[in-house]
Amino acid sequence: MGEQTEYEKGDKAPNPGIYTEVGEARSFHTEIQNPKQITMEKGDTFPETTNQNRKWKKVEKARVH
Repeated sequence: MGEQTEYEKGDKAPNPGIYTEVGEARSFHTEIQNPKQITMEKGDTFPETTNQNRKWKKVEKARVH
């Protein structure tokens, strides 16, 4: 099994880095206007997203290829 890549409010950050909101379809192709970005340290707790259907994803994992 692979590492979890999407996180919800209350989850703990597995690694330090910048995390951004990803869309309702949980696809990196989904276009979000002004997504929230946060800087996290390992073990920090993820905050609420701006929409309950969104998730947090590390910026390197959220890029469009």
